[in-house]
Amino acid sequence: MQIIQRRKIYYIISLIILVPSIISLMFQGLNLGIDFQGGTLLQVRVEAEETTSADVRAALHDLELGIEYNVQQSDNDFFIRTTELTQQDTEAIISGLDTALGGVELLETEMVGGIISSELARDAILALIIASVLMLLYITIRFELYFGIAAILAILHNVILVLGVFSIFQLEAGMPFIAAMLTVIGYSINDTIVVFDRIRENISMERREDTITMLNRSIMQTIVRSLNTVLTTSVVLFAVLLLGGVTLEIIAIAMLVGFIVGAYSSLFIATPLWHDLSNKFKTKRV
Repeated sequence: MQIIQRRKIYYIISLIILVPSIISLMFQGLNLGIDFQGGTLLQVRVEAEETTSADVRAALHDLELGIEYNVQQSDNDFFIRTTELTQQDTEAIISGLDTALGGVELLETEMVGGIISSELARDAILALIIASVLMLLYITIRFELYFGIAAILAILHNVILVLGVFSIFQLEAGMPFIAAMLTVIGYSINDTIVVFDRIRENISMERREDTITMLNRSIMQTIVRSLNTVLTTSVVLFAVLLLGGVTLEIIAIAMLVGFIVGAYSSLFIATPLWHDLSNKFKTKRV
């Protein structure tokens, strides 16, 4: 396969799918979850010891109040985080849970302000930035600077596409989404490093072949591994998507899109980018 020779085609494909993502992010934005919006936190206690968070979520869903909510469990106590509630909404929730689950007691009601939510969003973005910087340093030390730059650009490509999917379809972006994004970044960098490592290995063999031939050969030597990895993980993620709850569904979608895009970028974007960068700045082979 003449991957490097046809790199402009892959650049155009990426540009075609990046533009709608960027436009949607600029004008529509993300559908931020209640973790980032502020709202009301209810702490309730259920007498029935066998009650699970799934039972509470099902009971809330049956109330059809038209509100977003997250549920966390600690023994028999449940923490229900929702958008801002009126007193009437709170009473309706407690009454409905008591009817559905039996013996429900409201322990505490707390308003979560926008300042706290803004700090949470800032910390989440900071985590993504720190992860990217550390990976750039790692690849620069292990390989060389332009490998690092190519890898970060490929990761940025993946992150924007996942964000774009969530923006276009207005899927909820809460803390589970941030966890999935960090996983996608880790997967992407690992997949890219596998290809870069093979390139470095082939360079050290000093065969009598030009750089483009060597890069194509390196990609072909790793393509089966990348495809097998994304196929096996996709099967598992499809199962989670079909059988998991709302929270797992968000994680599965983000990881599924991220893993597929990550495999594509590690093979068809990262290596061509390194080739163009190293040629432009006339970097010696590492």
